[in-house]
Amino acid sequence: MATGQKLMRAVRVFEFGGPEVLKLQSNVAVPVPKDHQVLIKVHACGVNPVETYIRSGTYSRKPALPYTPGTDVAGVIESVGDSVSAFKKGDRVFCSSTVSGGYAEFALAADHTVYTLPETLDFKQGAALAIPYFTACRALFHSARVRAGESVLVHGASGGVGLATCQVARAHGLKVLGTAGSEEGKKLVLQNGAHEVFDHKEVNYIDKIKKAVGDEGVDVVIEMLANVNLSNDLKLLSRGGRIIVVGCRGTIEINPRDTMAKETSIIGVSLFSSTKEELQHFAGIVQTGIEKGWVKPVIGSEYPLEKVVQAHEDIIHSSGKTGKMILLL
Repeated sequence: MATGQKLMRAVRVFEFGGPEVLKLQSNVAVPVPKDHQVLIKVHACGVNPVETYIRSGTYSRKPALPYTPGTDVAGVIESVGDSVSAFKKGDRVFCSSTVSGGYAEFALAADHTVYTLPETLDFKQGAALAIPYFTACRALFHSARVRAGESVLVHGASGGVGLATCQVARAHGLKVLGTAGSEEGKKLVLQNGAHEVFDHKEVNYIDKIKKAVGDEGVDVVIEMLANVNLSNDLKLLSRGGRIIVVGCRGTIEINPRDTMAKETSIIGVSLFSSTKEELQHFAGIVQTGIEKGWVKPVIGSEYPLEKVVQAHEDIIHSSGKTGKMILLL
């Protein structure tokens, strides 16, 4: 079999830089699954802010050049490597990371990062599951160690991770507050689990949140843009409150004294640090949510592979984004 000679379309990055370094090529060899790997025919792939940081060369993880970006795909198993028993050709799946990159017609993934995609969800929704929902689970349960009855503010709640966090938090008995920057975004946040929503473009919105939570403050802040909001977040916290940093695009000056009186914490979260067992745990929570109907991925902007440069520009520069951005193949 001349499997190695099969060619596909894939986005390649030969140098770190702006969105223009993303090059769509049509002569990339289709990878062959090795031991404990599967090859997925990609139908949809998520676009995540972290992929723009990696592409720019400013992120802590730098892949060897050239590489294909893309983390969470949904599609159909094309072939499996040796020692793979959980999946077979034709299975509908989604995955939480790829070995070969997801912005491509075919993607390799380690079998322990691949999960069955229920028939109730389409491939677009499948591509909006792993990174948003697993990140939400890691932020809430692993990093913040939330307990039912606590309050959580999702700061920047209308994007893929934000909406997933609202759904997961509401389903687990938390009081959910969210912020968004547009009327459409605010509406979506309320539809997806938030009890109250605030417009973070309003000058006095922090005062409104303070009024809503009262003197006790908010127990947990899930923060999508720490370089803008961290200082304000510290002033909103309850005694022993936790800020979980999911997203950050630069530096910010804070006063550490703001952590002292209430003994509050700032904790970073990275889904890439998850163990196999943790990933399986998150997958279990998500599968339960799908069965019970509270996991409802919200799809935002959709782009064909040819428009990948535009997608990378939009995910960083379009304000008031809603839902999960995806590439369609």
